[in-house]
Order: sequence, then C-alpha cells, then structure tokens
Amino acid sequence: MDYKLVLLLSLLSLEVSSQKAGGDYPSFFNIGGVLSNNDSETHFSMVIAHLNFDQTFVPRGVTYYDKTIRIDKNPIKTALDVCKHLISRRVYAVVVSHEPTGDLSPAAVSYTNGFYQIPIIGISSRDAAFSDKNIHVSFLRTVPPFYHQADVWLEMLSHFGYTKVIVIHSSDTDGRAILGRFQTTSQTNYDDVDVRATVESIIEFEPKLETFTEHLFEMKTAQSRVYLLYANTEDSYVIFRDAAQSNMTETGHIWIVTEQALQANNTPIGVLGLKLNCSNNENEHIRDAIYVLASAIKEMIVHNETITEAPKDCDDTGAIWESGKKMFNYLKTRNINGATGQVAFDSNGDRIYAGYHVINVQLPPSSLKQNVKVGSFFYDEEKRRMKLKINDTVLIWPGNTEKKPEGIMIPTHLKVLTIEEKPFVYVRKLLDDEIDCEDEEIVCPHFNSTDGNEKDYCCKGYCIDLLKALAQRINFTFDLALSPDGQFGHYQLKNHTTGIGTSVKKEWNGLIGELVAERADLIVAPLTINPERAEFIEFSKPFKYQGITILEKKPSRSSTLVSFLQPFSNTLWILVMVSVHVVALVLYLLDRFSPFGRFKLTTNDGTEEDALNLSSAIWFAWGVLLNSGIGEGTPRSFSARVLGMVWAGFAMIIVASYTANLAAFLVLERPKTKLSGINDARLRNTMENLTCATVKGSAVDMYFRRQVELSNMYRTMEANNYDTAEQAIQDVKDGKLMAFIWDSSRLEYEAAKDCELVTAGELFGRSGYGIGLQKGSPWTDAVTLAILDFHESGFMELLDKEWIFHGNIQQCEQFEKTPNTLGLKNMAGVFILVGAGIVGGIGLIIIEVIYKKHQIKKQKKMEIARHAADKWRGTIEKRKTLRASLAMQRQYNVGLNSVSKSISQAVDKNRYPKLNPLSRAPERAWPGDHEIARNRRNNDNSYKPPPRYMPTYATDVSHLVV
Repeated sequence: MDYKLVLLLSLLSLEVSSQKAGGDYPSFFNIGGVLSNNDSETHFSMVIAHLNFDQTFVPRGVTYYDKTIRIDKNPIKTALDVCKHLISRRVYAVVVSHEPTGDLSPAAVSYTNGFYQIPIIGISSRDAAFSDKNIHVSFLRTVPPFYHQADVWLEMLSHFGYTKVIVIHSSDTDGRAILGRFQTTSQTNYDDVDVRATVESIIEFEPKLETFTEHLFEMKTAQSRVYLLYANTEDSYVIFRDAAQSNMTETGHIWIVTEQALQANNTPIGVLGLKLNCSNNENEHIRDAIYVLASAIKEMIVHNETITEAPKDCDDTGAIWESGKKMFNYLKTRNINGATGQVAFDSNGDRIYAGYHVINVQLPPSSLKQNVKVGSFFYDEEKRRMKLKINDTVLIWPGNTEKKPEGIMIPTHLKVLTIEEKPFVYVRKLLDDEIDCEDEEIVCPHFNSTDGNEKDYCCKGYCIDLLKALAQRINFTFDLALSPDGQFGHYQLKNHTTGIGTSVKKEWNGLIGELVAERADLIVAPLTINPERAEFIEFSKPFKYQGITILEKKPSRSSTLVSFLQPFSNTLWILVMVSVHVVALVLYLLDRFSPFGRFKLTTNDGTEEDALNLSSAIWFAWGVLLNSGIGEGTPRSFSARVLGMVWAGFAMIIVASYTANLAAFLVLERPKTKLSGINDARLRNTMENLTCATVKGSAVDMYFRRQVELSNMYRTMEANNYDTAEQAIQDVKDGKLMAFIWDSSRLEYEAAKDCELVTAGELFGRSGYGIGLQKGSPWTDAVTLAILDFHESGFMELLDKEWIFHGNIQQCEQFEKTPNTLGLKNMAGVFILVGAGIVGGIGLIIIEVIYKKHQIKKQKKMEIARHAADKWRGTIEKRKTLRASLAMQRQYNVGLNSVSKSISQAVDKNRYPKLNPLSRAPERAWPGDHEIARNRRNNDNSYKPPPRYMPTYATDVSHLVV
C-alpha cells in the first residue's frame, strides 16, 4: 500500500513539473539501474521516490524517475538490454550492481554507456580494471577497489613498527596494482625513512597455482617475516596449506591479508585481515549512489550548467554527450556523508574514505576458529582523514601467542665489506706459498667486478680490530671482502636499455652501491657520515670523530756554502771587517805617539817587550775579536788600552749576537706551513704553481660540491683529483702535489709517520666515521650501542694509539721542540773557510821558504865579501900596529938616550894608545859582526858602548922592562 502511494505522488509531481516551460536543464531525469535481484530493484525505486521529496538534494521543478533491468550473466545480453530498456528511455546515469558469478559483468554496462559518456555508478565492482579511465571512461563506484587495501596495510605496519615486508601477489591486474599502490603511497606519505615500510622481496605467482613450495624457499632466506598477501580465496588456500607444512605460519611469522584471502577455510591462527564496511549491503550502496548523483545534478543546476537531453538510441552513432562528461566530473567532486560512511572519490572515480574492519583469526578455548574484529580503519571527521585504531591487548599472533613477533629474522652470519685505507685497513696480498693469513689478519678476497677475477688478500688495522670486537660483543659471524671497484661510493650516471630506448639513471657505486643493492650487510671502513649517503643507507653512531684538513710537505730551507754568514747581513760583515783594521791602526798610532808608550820610555830593563808596531796592532785587534790569546803587541799607553777595552766590549757583543742568530737560523728555527688553512687566499684563487686535490667521488668531494663558497676552488681542483688517497699522498711527498685535502685521521697518521709532512690550518667540515648498514637493518641499534660502550670503556682510544699514532706523534713533537742537528750541509762553508786558510798558509810558507833561501844565498855572498874585506883590513891593521910598535921601540930607544923618563911611562903609553874614531880596529873576532854592532848602537838605546881604551895587539916589549 505504501509503495502504491509513493508512485501516485510521483505521478502528481511529474504532472506539475511538466507544466514548466523549457530551460537549460530538463524537468525530469531518468535514472537507470542494472541490478542483481528483485529486492535491489524495489529498493532502487523506493529511494528515488523518497529522493523527490528531499529538497536538500532536489531543486524545485526537478523530478527523478527509475528505470531498472536485471543484470545477466551473459555480458552481450546485458549490453543489449541496456540499449533497449535504458538508453532508449534517455537515462542520465546508470547504477550498476555486481553479479556474483560473473566477475566482469559490469564491464558490458560500462562499455555501452561509456561510449555515449553516460555516467555509471558501480555499487559492488572492486576490480582494478575499472580504475582505468582510458577504457571505463565514465565509471564511478561507491566501493573502493581491492588494491586500496594497501593504504590500510601501511597504517597497520606503522602501528606495529614493521619496516621490512615481503609482498605476495598474483600476477594479474589487481595484484600488480596493489604492489604499485603500496610502494607509491609508502614513498609519498611516509617521509621519515626510519618508519617507512620497504619491500624486501616480491613474490609473484600465477593464479590457480597448484603448489607454492618453491616460493616459500625464497621467502625463508629473507630477513623479513612480515608477509602481505593478495590472492583470491582459491589461491590463498594453496598458499596457507604449503606455508603450514613449512612451519611458516607458526611463532615469529606475521601474515596480513586482504578480504579474499581471509575467506579461505584454512586461514592460520593469528592472521590479520581486512573487511570492507557494508561490503555486502547492496541497498545502502544503492542509496549512496543515487544521492551522490542527485547532489551532482543539483550542483550543475546551481552553477547554471547546461544539461542537454541524454542519448536515446544505440543505433544512432551521434556525437558524444557533452553534458554526460560534465556530469561525470561533478560526480568525482562529491563528498557526502552517506549510509556507508563518508562518500568521496579520487581522480579515477574510485571511492575513498571507505571504512574497514581489522579482523584477527583466533581460536578461543573449547571453540571453533573464528574471525574477531580487533580494530577499525575509519574517517575522522575532526582531522578529516582516515585513522586506524587497533586493540593490541586482544590480538592473537601466529603460533597462538599473545606476544608480538619481531617481524624479522636477524641473520647471525653477515657479509661485511671494507676498503684499503691506512691506517684503518692495511691490505696485503696472500702469497702463493701461503695457506692462511697471520693471526692478527683476516682473509679479505677482492672480487673484480670488471674482469670477474677473485684474488685473496689479508687485512688488518683499526677497522679490522673494531669488526672483531663488534662480532664478539653482539654475537655474529662474518665474511669479509674488499670493495669490488675500490671506491667508497658516489652517484654516477648509468645507461639503462629498455624496450622504448636507452635511459640515463643515477646509481650508487662502490661500497654504498653494494649496500643499497643488498649485496652486503655491513660496511666497516672509514666511511664518512653525510646527508647524501644517509638518505639511502643506515649509519651507526660515529666510532671516530674527524674533519677535513690539508696535507703538505714542510718547506725546506736551502743551505748554501755561506750559511754560517746568514746571522749578519753583508753590510754588517763589511763594517766589522773595516772596524778591525781601523781600530788596529788607531791603536798603533795612539801607542806610537803617546808619551807613555814604549817608543818614549827609556829604561835599562832588558825584559821589556818590544814596542807595538802596526802588525802587532792588527794581530791584537783580531785576537780580541775572535777571543784568542794575545801573545805579543799589547798596548802600553793608557789611551790605547782604553780603546782596547772598548774594542773588547764591541767584540763580545758582536760574538754573542752572532752566536744567538746562528742558533735561530740554523738550529732552532723550523719551517712553518705554507698554507694557513682552507681560507687561504692562495687556495681560494688557485695559482698555477699551487695545485690542490682530493679523491674522486669521496665524501670530501661531495662536501666541496655542496659548498657554494668553495665552488671556484672545486672547479679548479676537480681536474687534479686522484682515484686513491695513496697516489695523492705519494705525490705530496715527491713534491708533485702542493696540497692534498682529505680526512684528518688519515692525514694526521701520515704526518705522524713522516715528520717531513705537516697538516695545515684548522679542521673544517667536521663529521665522523660510522658503520654502514642497510635501511631498516636489525643490527643498527646493536652496533650503535656497542660503539657507545667502546667509547666509554676506552677501547677506541686504544685503537687510536695502536694504529693511528704508533707513538710517532711523540717523536715528531720531540723533533719539533729539540734543537736541530747541524750537518755538513749547514756548516760546509766553515770547513771550506778553514781549508782555504790551510791552503793559504801552505802557499804562504812556500813563498816564505823560497824567499828565505834567496835571502840566505844573497846573505852568504855578502858575508864572504865582508869576511874577505875584514881579513884584508885586519892584515893591514896588523901591519900598521907592527910598524907602530917598531917605531915606538925606536923612539923609545932614542928617547932613553935623550929624555930622562921612566921606563914604565913609555911602556904604558905604547900599551894603551889613544883610539882614533875614524879608523877603528875590529871590535870582534867574528867576521861581519862590526855591522851588527853598529846597527845595534844606532837602534838600541840600551846598547852599552865599549870602554874608551881597548887592548890591542902589540909586540912583546917585556925586554924593555928594567
């Protein structure tokens, strides 16, 4: 009776509305329905009848009418019925149901109406194919597609804290769609990489499979124990059956499945699944579909959109119905609160904001297995977004346990990669006759990715000891290998060939590339922590803090043959030389003309020294200056001695100043670094004679690329960059490279090992070395805690002392503080000066010997002449004396007779005759001595003249004595 009353009221309203004269939109709208049963058809008609009295959705003068048909299992017959019974009656939209036994039955309705752009609203079809607007151009649905369950999966993983999963899906459109939705939503909506779920492995299977055992073996080798399953009911049965036989549904495993898989009759205990709210209530979806359509039409009328009449004949190949395209766009913008919850659509026309129940398969005591609701995924009206709420206290996990599993299986045998970098890793090639490495070494093979060869090496060092300590502390075993390409890792462009063509893609190489590709578990090496790497891999807390510094060779002072003259300038040396001789001359003059000098004193003291002549004065001046003993020629006068004391003071100051400056120049002064640091103007504006470089693709290289203020410097040094640090350090030692920019730990080690190398300036770009791990690795926390414990216990300091410093740093510091040892190179000039003095002395003595021989020969000739003359003169004198004696005798004899005198007087007169000064007899018996005596009388004041009367030769007159 009620149904007939509603129809009568509808007819009355149609009669009233038919009186309306024309307009931009029709006065009545026929709404078609392709439904699955009589109840749905009856409910469809009643909803439209009630809609006509709802002024909220229906403007005045507008009436809606229903036109329904029954969906058929045969899609062709369904398409024909749509043309015959719906399109022929000018329907403006069609609501289509889902026939349970025909999965693609709504496709026929979508194709037929889509050709004319007539909007179709599905109320039960959830296949991913209907999201493709290239095929189903005007299909809209109030139920979400199956692959939208990936959004709930991500929320559940975030709630439980699982970050690594294995996705199992069928190789069909829906299976690939749910995988794509999961990965895209994870990257888009979860910015925090620490909580973002990543897919460790993807298992794709063909539908209607008979066994799943082969895929289970692959799943067992993975770390993750969280399985996301998308499969229909039949395939889920096979998967659960084989998984149970492999004990993969027991404790430690987590299964999160979709609605279809949850319907399998062998679903394991503890499985978590989803169930769409109102998924089986077709009547509520019919109501929401009709009200969404009415809301869109009203919105078009309010915006004065022109709505033309709908197509009426499938045989007419007329133009596309443009009003239908506009109506479909308005439908996609609807957002109403309907019977099934908040009804809204995305750009593909798929339902969003759909609510789900979180179902947990449980086995209560003394009861059958049942699905229990443990949470819900619902629309939060305050925050206007979907929200997940789960009651963890009632959850039952696989194995019928209440304890939440870890979600991963932590492997205890890890593959560890390292790289040669002294002193952190020393690499030695294993000799042919060696079977194993030494005790402190570990075998670390190198697999060459270029030629595919593998060589055995032995590794030791700072990082190797750290790896051993970590393995012992957190209990794991490992296989160690060297970096395949010998690099730490950086972004590089690689060509990828696809079916369309060749594309260029950036990929990591080196150690980072191996870790990103999950071919390694750990990187134990001096790996710098930086933002570029941290985006793709995990880092532990730094095991060593360091920065970037500059290594250069100490500038050496050039030692010449006259290095000992460097303390004084050339001008000062000339003045000292001139002063010596000027002072010597003044000393001579003062002592020569002073009344108290030796030249003016008269004394008979035979022990007095000789007078100060010019030669003695020069010797005295040099002796005082050089602090040597003065053997002769000291000044006697007071004025000269005052000048001598002043000269001695001058000499003391000069010698002391020379000694102090010599120590500064040759002993204490050490060459400083040529560069002041990274801000040195010579680095910022690199000159041709100053080359600097770093290692290609290293963290230092990335640092310079990031710093805008260092861009000019980086462009210059980029062409000089090396492949390895070993080559660069060797070139610094050889003088081919002026400055090598690298990690401070390595460069401090090199400076400690070779005191000729020095680090310049302060550290910049401070960072740290960390252990590299895969994203979401279960070992991250354990490694970090172990490293923190090593820092607290002092283990890291022991590694620093043992491997980095080696005690050499103390030796270099002592070398810097202690005086330098002078070598022959420094003092060669002094030895050459002494040698020149010796050669000069030998030359002079040869000249003196030759000159003396010449003088002796000349003197001998003179002596012979003098001796002959003296001999001749003596003979003459003797004869004269004899004649005089004879004359005296004759006079005596005569006088005796004539003069009365005493005999004694006559004798005395003849014995002591008066000497004539003009004719002297020889004074000495040695020939030539009379010249010496005469010179002595002339030059020596102390000379004593002989007696006035000298005995002479006389004849014997004894016979005259009476």
